[in-house]
Amino acid sequence: MNPEPFLQLDRVIHEKGRLAIMSMLAANPELSFTEMRDSLSMTDGNLTTHIRTLQEAGYVSVTKSYQKNRPLTTCALTSTGRTAFTQYINLLEQIVRLSKPE
Repeated sequence: MNPEPFLQLDRVIHEKGRLAIMSMLAANPELSFTEMRDSLSMTDGNLTTHIRTLQEAGYVSVTKSYQKNRPLTTCALTSTGRTAFTQYINLLEQIVRLSKPE
């Protein structure tokens, strides 16, 4: 099997925590930090670290606001993030197709 497709996988997205975050955000226009933390059973620190990595890559935007006088942090995929996630999924599909015995 040709290893080339594996070498093309986006390492930022490929980590399982970040892949889960990207998957959730791809299915929702935006999610609160709390919704993601609770759905993914991550600690605040772990989720914060993954979001920061995705934000630095330009894949996720973070908005801080207040709701009922309480801080609210929401995240959404950027257009760059949506494109990168689509390319990542397409590459995974290609790898699966190439792996199937005929």
